[in-house]
Parts: sequence; structure tokens; C-alpha cells
Amino acid sequence: MRYKLVIFDWDGTVMDSVPKIVNTLKLAAENVGVAVPSAPQAAAIIGLSLDKAVATLFPNERAHWPALVEAYQYQYKHVDNTPTPLFEGAEQYIQSLHSQGILLAVATGKGRAGLERMFELTGLRNYFVATRTADEAKSKPNPDMIYQLLQQLNVSAKDAVMIGDSLLDMKLAENAGIDAIAMSCGAASEAALSQTHAKAVCANYEQLASVLPRQHIEPMLCE
Repeated sequence: MRYKLVIFDWDGTVMDSVPKIVNTLKLAAENVGVAVPSAPQAAAIIGLSLDKAVATLFPNERAHWPALVEAYQYQYKHVDNTPTPLFEGAEQYIQSLHSQGILLAVATGKGRAGLERMFELTGLRNYFVATRTADEAKSKPNPDMIYQLLQQLNVSAKDAVMIGDSLLDMKLAENAGIDAIAMSCGAASEAALSQTHAKAVCANYEQLASVLPRQHIEPMLCE
């Protein structure tokens, strides 16, 4: 398969931010005074929009949902200092695809402001021709994000591939009718990702480069 468009998830795929998200969710719960979720429980909702993540993680705390959202946002920006580096090899891989004129996009459960902060922090903004966040599209695994990107870039589903780390990412790709490659360095385990429709499960970018090498991607100019 020769892909024209590569769509990246962000958290847990490009950036090693799952530990920070998990810790911030736990801090928010402590701050609001509700039961603190376990790390696996918190990791399982990564990829959802923040409001849906809170509703899913704290289904019996409806009255506290607004406070949990506010606490999470504050803790993430101002309190939690867990490092969030790019995964080793991620920037080089993205640069390599971009240098060949490959269309690159981001589909993330982050809000627009959050993604823009990450672009400022990492300097990766100019590599991506299009991005969709939870502010512009329905939350994963609804295929709306992918549909919007395909339409904007005039690419058919068969010519696109999603790279993500969560079960939500894999379901998003499946719902949109595009291929997916899973990264087991983020929210979901290799065993869990192996049960999805992913074409491959990679532990790191070195493995990803061997699965999705240059010759398997078709350059396409974005007009």
C-alpha cells in the first residue's frame, strides 16, 4: 500500500505525555475531592475530548464534571511538572516524510489551544498541512476528524493511514475506513493493540520506519 497522507495522533504517539496526563487527572480528582482513578483507568480515556474524558472516567460525579475539567486544565498548565519530551526518533521521522512532500496531519483529542502550545514548544507546526482537535470535530472514535482531513486535503480513505497509540485511535481509523499503525509506547499495551485492525504494532519510531518506510509512501503536493 502506498499512502499519500499520514495522520498522527499527538499524546502518546508523537509526544511522551501519557504520564503527565495520567498524573494530572489524578491530581484533579484529589483537588475536587472525588475518588482518584488508577493509572490504567486514566490512561484508557486518553484521546477523548476533555469533557468526554471526565464524564467517562467519573460517571457518578456529574455534579463535579465542570470542576474536574477546570481542575485538570489548571493542574496541567500550572502545577504538574512531569516532563513531556518527544519520543526518540519522532521529529526525525516526521522531518523525513515532510522533506519528501508527503502530506502530514494531526488528529488529536487535545483542544486547539493545547495543540498550539505543543507546536510552540516543539517547533513541529510547519511539518503538518492540516490538524483537527476536539474543538473542531466530534470526539474520537467518531470518524469526523478523519473525514474532515480527507475532505480538506482531497485524499481518499484508501490512501491514508493513521498512526496512534490508543484503542480510540485504532477505532477512529477503523470507523473512518482508513488503515492504522499502532504505537505501543503510549496509552495502550502491545497485547491490546494487537487485537485491533492495526496493520502493525510498533514499540518505537525505529520500528515504525521499518514498517512504513519511504518507498511505501506516495508523495503528493497539497494545492
